Amino acid sequence: MSRRPDATASGAGGRHGKPWRVAGTVLVALLALVGAGLIGAALNAPEPTSAPQPSAGAAPNDLDRAATGSDLGTSPSPTPAREGGTSAAPVLARSEPIKITIPKIGVNATIMPVGLTPDGMVQVPPLAKAELAGWYEPGPTPGEAGNSVIVGHVDSKEIGPAVFFQLGALLPGDAIEVIRKDGSLVTFVVDGVKSYPKTAFPTELVYGPTDEPGLRLVTCGGDFDERVGSYPDNVIAFARLAG
Repeated sequence: MSRRPDATASGAGGRHGKPWRVAGTVLVALLALVGAGLIGAALNAPEPTSAPQPSAGAAPNDLDRAATGSDLGTSPSPTPAREGGTSAAPVLARSEPIKITIPKIGVNATIMPVGLTPDGMVQVPPLAKAELAGWYEPGPTPGEAGNSVIVGHVDSKEIGPAVFFQLGALLPGDAIEVIRKDGSLVTFVVDGVKSYPKTAFPTELVYGPTDEPGLRLVTCGGDFDERVGSYPDNVIAFARLAG
């Protein structure tokens, strides 16, 4: 049975490039990027360009009421999110995502599968390949019932602005397209985009079981903290299957 991350994901951002740690309540925050992984590798320029942060109007207010935050002291459930809920058959059969396109912010990226390391850290694409996005393989594929999670760096020392650098600029109604290995193209519509402190990662909203096909994109956000070498927040885009 696949494991889920533990709930305070440590980093998909890039600066110091460590894998993300997930710790949390019931599910895990593959991207709670609470610590290091999705952090945003330091750019070569003296003053890195700041990634856009979500606007107040982009916040998914209807989702916030379900947020519970992360309890870093609780072990994650070993049951993958796609097995939760009461849904019968998934909307689409399982098929690995291979490419993601987000016209609004110029994303046209290859997707690689990522999982967990033996010590419970969430894997992310290498910083040298920060143009790639990472799909959390133990969870649902885009189009299946449940929340499919795709993570990406915000920047990296090797390439500068990375795959999800502009994620915070998305607004409700923007389209996200995912091409799957079976040749199908699945379109999602953004419900909202919000920044959360890594210490309060909304585990249930990202990994919680649901009967509907959902998509969660996660990266790092806030101002890079040179002292600790990481970003303090996670930027999360919530999307639903179009139509």
